[in-house]
Amino acid sequence: MNRTTKIASLAGAGVLAAAVAGYFIAAQREPAAPGKAALLLSAPAPTKPYWAARVSPLAGDGQDGVLDGAAPQSRFSDPFGVAVDARGVVLVADGGDSNRIRRIDRTGLVSTFAGGREGFADGTGAAAAFHTPSALALDRFGNLYVADTGNHAIRKIAPDGSVTTLAGDGQPGDADGMGRAARFHAPVGVAVDRHGNVYVADTYNDRIRRIAPDGSVTTIAGGARPGNADGAGALAAFDTPSGIAVDKDGVLFVADTGNNAIRRIGADGVVSTIFAPLEAERRPVLRRPAGLALTHDGYLYIAGGGGGIVQLAPSGELHAIDDADHPPGSNFGADGKVLLHAPRGVAVEAGGGMVVADALALRVLRLAPPKQGEAAPAWPAPTQAKRTGPMPWPVGPQDMPHEVVGLMGEVRGSYDGESRDHFHAGLDVRADIGTRVLAIAPSKVGDPFANWGFGSLSEGIAIGPLSYIHMRVGRDGRDKPLDPRFQLLKDAKGKPERVRVPRGTRFAVGEALGTINNMAHVHLDYYPGGSLVNPLTLPFPGVMDTIAPRLQGVALYDSTGKRLAAKKGQPVRVERTLGEVSIVADGYDQMDGNLARRRLGLYKLGYQLLRPDGSALPGFEQPLITQVYDRLPREREAVKLLYAESSGITVYGSKATRFAYAVNNTLQGGRVAPGAWKVGALAPGDYVLRIYAADYAGHVATEGRDLAVRVE
Repeated sequence: MNRTTKIASLAGAGVLAAAVAGYFIAAQREPAAPGKAALLLSAPAPTKPYWAARVSPLAGDGQDGVLDGAAPQSRFSDPFGVAVDARGVVLVADGGDSNRIRRIDRTGLVSTFAGGREGFADGTGAAAAFHTPSALALDRFGNLYVADTGNHAIRKIAPDGSVTTLAGDGQPGDADGMGRAARFHAPVGVAVDRHGNVYVADTYNDRIRRIAPDGSVTTIAGGARPGNADGAGALAAFDTPSGIAVDKDGVLFVADTGNNAIRRIGADGVVSTIFAPLEAERRPVLRRPAGLALTHDGYLYIAGGGGGIVQLAPSGELHAIDDADHPPGSNFGADGKVLLHAPRGVAVEAGGGMVVADALALRVLRLAPPKQGEAAPAWPAPTQAKRTGPMPWPVGPQDMPHEVVGLMGEVRGSYDGESRDHFHAGLDVRADIGTRVLAIAPSKVGDPFANWGFGSLSEGIAIGPLSYIHMRVGRDGRDKPLDPRFQLLKDAKGKPERVRVPRGTRFAVGEALGTINNMAHVHLDYYPGGSLVNPLTLPFPGVMDTIAPRLQGVALYDSTGKRLAAKKGQPVRVERTLGEVSIVADGYDQMDGNLARRRLGLYKLGYQLLRPDGSALPGFEQPLITQVYDRLPREREAVKLLYAESSGITVYGSKATRFAYAVNNTLQGGRVAPGAWKVGALAPGDYVLRIYAADYAGHVATEGRDLAVRVE
């Protein structure tokens, strides 16, 4: 089914608008004592379509931890679900090692509302225990409902902080019933209607459940296995539904994560698809939706994979929220849309803005229209906690050296013939096919859809800030599960078709995550605080790099892309009238134990301008460092800015990759910008252009680094 067909299910008159008209979220109600209705506040303004948001930090410093206090210094471990009460107080479900519900008051003070240890216990405040809390929902009395994912339960927190279990007994299962007699399987999404019915996205049962005010649990939609089908009740099929929202008429909207779709469940129980990307769409606007929030007038905000926040209008139009402070072209490849790291929960504020939990960035953010004359917020430079000891290797033995066959920042091609398709995002460690991939840090699975690519060469799994790729996730070489944490799903003929690893699953150092596939190496990505950081910073024990980088050539190009030629033994002639020229340095590195053909990328590049006698020109006493591959840019197209056209290979294989760096263009702190060598400012004469090329160990290329230049 194509996109047009999907949207058409909204049907002419605007079903979504009609269904949601007059609905007010909890944020527009004044909390009251339990048993008493909240006071309805003034009606909110109409929602603006296609608006531009200013993204501001609300709480969290971007480092993993649990720290209450002033918002800029506070820390979260896995901020996932968010809710906003009538007074503007923000509530956050903080999973990871926190396992608590946090509170951000209007002064920016962060405190713990309930929980504080991993477990399953009712009680008041810190006496209660959660296991990987996810979505939150407020009712009109100020009660807070929590999808307690790791406990397979739905919890209720009264305004006084007392926690009780509404449904579920702490064990995974699939059963309707009364209260604790019912069973869920790691539910991630929760919503509540004005009548007190609680709706649950029972994520790994692929069902939508309802908890009535009397505590009875029933299944309202979804079958016995994941799928993608519209229809009534059990005839419908979902794939890992993670988010849910409900309007005043009981109409439900579901973030069907595994299907990359938004589904609607009418009051009659019929499921329909209101939006899904085109089949085979390479980079869809809507990908892995997780969090949902409804406005009072029928607009749906969607948070999920890809980092964007999407607005689905009542008319069925889908639009990614614009970034007011980063218009198109403000950074190379930027499209002007809000780009977060891993947004999960989203809640609408009374003023029309949003609060978003950016789980991987470890921050809670506010998205709101910018105020007249208001300056853009100052974002602190990204930081990461320093390790005091080495990081184990992702293959055994974990405390002994292994061959590194790929570094972060290297140019990579595609099977479509593009030699500069993307950056290599992490570290490649060679290992034989079938070798077990081992966890290198104790952490939990945070993403509701944590693993991907079953049976493909790119199969992998994300656990906390780390991704492990090129393996059979959770299986040995014969596709047998390694342990019960890996849920192996089979097709009708009994053939394995996918593996599930639920949110909240915990792994310790050295535990097996899977086995190496035909790529014969494990690829490791490292995302502390959301930024893609060079894994060599961890560091790994016994890493050996005593070999200096090698430069194979240096060339200059004019603004048209024409190379400036020189006769053998003569300087390159550069006309001052050119104004600016581009510098391209062809070089690579190797590490101890690599094969001769194993070329690795460089870590740091720059250039220096010298006189023929070797003395430096003013401003060039030290090399001008232009590129540092400690963090990668978010923009995929930036690879074409940092590498020249002659770079890369078109397909993966044994052929050596060529790294031709556009040295004058900059990469600093993960941000890129175009640049050029300004020859128009130089006096006529002879010069030496010296390339600075270094590896992570600090070795600098000394051969082939100088290019004689004559400026005329």
